[in-house]
Amino acid sequence: MVRQMYKESRQDHAIVTMPSKLQKGLPRRTGSLCPECLKIVPATLYIDNGALMMKKTCKEHGEFQEVCWSDAELYLKAENWAFDGVGIANPQIPDAKVCPYECGLCNLHYSNTALCNIDLTNRCNLKCPICFANANAAGYVFEPTYEQIVYEFAVLRAQRPIPVSAIQFAGGEPTIYPEFHEVVRAAKEMGFAQIQVATNGIKFATEEGFLEKAVEAGLHTIYLQFDGLKEENYIKARGRPLLDVKLKVIEKVRQIPPGKRPSIVLVPTMVNSFNDDQAGEILNFAIKNSDVVKGVNYQPVSLTGRIPDEDRRKLRYTLADLAYDLEQQTGYLSRDDWYPVPFVAPISELVSTLTGTAKPAFTSHPACGLASYLFLEPGKDPVPITRFVDVEGLMEDMWALAQETKDKKIKFTSKIKALNLLRKHFKEDEAPEGMGLTKFLKILNAMFTKGDKSGVAAFSWSTMYVGGMHFQDNYNYDIERVKRCVIHYATPDGKVIPFCAYNTGPNFREEVEKKFAVPIEEWRKRHA
Repeated sequence: MVRQMYKESRQDHAIVTMPSKLQKGLPRRTGSLCPECLKIVPATLYIDNGALMMKKTCKEHGEFQEVCWSDAELYLKAENWAFDGVGIANPQIPDAKVCPYECGLCNLHYSNTALCNIDLTNRCNLKCPICFANANAAGYVFEPTYEQIVYEFAVLRAQRPIPVSAIQFAGGEPTIYPEFHEVVRAAKEMGFAQIQVATNGIKFATEEGFLEKAVEAGLHTIYLQFDGLKEENYIKARGRPLLDVKLKVIEKVRQIPPGKRPSIVLVPTMVNSFNDDQAGEILNFAIKNSDVVKGVNYQPVSLTGRIPDEDRRKLRYTLADLAYDLEQQTGYLSRDDWYPVPFVAPISELVSTLTGTAKPAFTSHPACGLASYLFLEPGKDPVPITRFVDVEGLMEDMWALAQETKDKKIKFTSKIKALNLLRKHFKEDEAPEGMGLTKFLKILNAMFTKGDKSGVAAFSWSTMYVGGMHFQDNYNYDIERVKRCVIHYATPDGKVIPFCAYNTGPNFREEVEKKFAVPIEEWRKRHA
């Protein structure tokens, strides 16, 4: 059932529409795919009963309707912050004509690679029904060699105008890759500033010394699969009890000295009627463990395969549902505190202008994700940054300053202006007790220059990132989102493919894996 957001009076802000070729407003047309035959079909985005809906018709398979956001008002707010990124100066497909069937990356792509996934294996030590990669189901093993992975690193570091600086090892379960620590070390040596692993946590929890060795090799962040605090969630979704494993990972990370400690980001796959009632409980748990847990990245489920309309409506969970649930279940994070991922693009634009070097920018489609930041102090309620910073005014002014500064040779005065903008939009009277402008600026500096580890640890206040990223499926597929994707996959043959093209739609995953795979029986004989 589509959830109808309730309406409340809000303080409106006169948003300055940012520059983007993305068509805005509803209703409007876009390109999509038939979920049956995957042919490109025209689609209409429109409002029905307060929700953002998609309707499309395939000449062969008929009409399909799907909810994209359960609150169209929240979506319309988000799309005001659409930005077109710098794209790729050296695309591997320079003359592509049809998105999403010519990857990658190609000349049609608007954004740089902000984070790149590298699948180390499609093998796993679990058998989850809600998984993109599974060797047993596929009948083959995809496991690139160390040399192939290092080649992928080289391709990413050679991307222009912005070399890729953040990677995430994925799978399958990447920690069971035989040379896991070696590829982490190689990534560090090749200059990646952020090295992450998306994991179920079993190896970190159960194998003595495995975590410490990974940290020593250069691991920065553990993206920990985390479906809630009820054991039945894991039994149903993952096939076995796993809550104790998650808690052990947190405790093991806590034992590492703060200056060397990796960050943990909890990653719940959110499914309506399954764990939607636990969204707030998960965030509260993260806050209680904020010495090691630095964020929660909720992922509404991508519904793959053929699913009847009634079942999809029962399971579908959107970003607007997440904003609603956290407002209802926490009492401290409201719908107004959320902004789309590209909202912070003016920061990258200004920093790039001031330094003369292009910086990574999260210029994804505004429908891809929402985020907020909480400031925490023991014994007090979390405070979203939106309560004491006029974030919309700050982003607008940062963008304007970046454009004003571009043609200037001497940029010292612009740096002073940037600092004054923070002063201008910081609402000291509404800030949490003890949070003055000076302390706020020091925390921001620690977050952005020291990775939110030792720098922030020096202050009583800490921070918590809260985000939601809704990857597409064939029912809600919007080609404009693919063109602006910032989370990509690298492949052993050197291609870089947007997430939602790799896992859904044309599903390049299957094509890539089969090209480099070994039949599962042959693999077992080799490793007997």
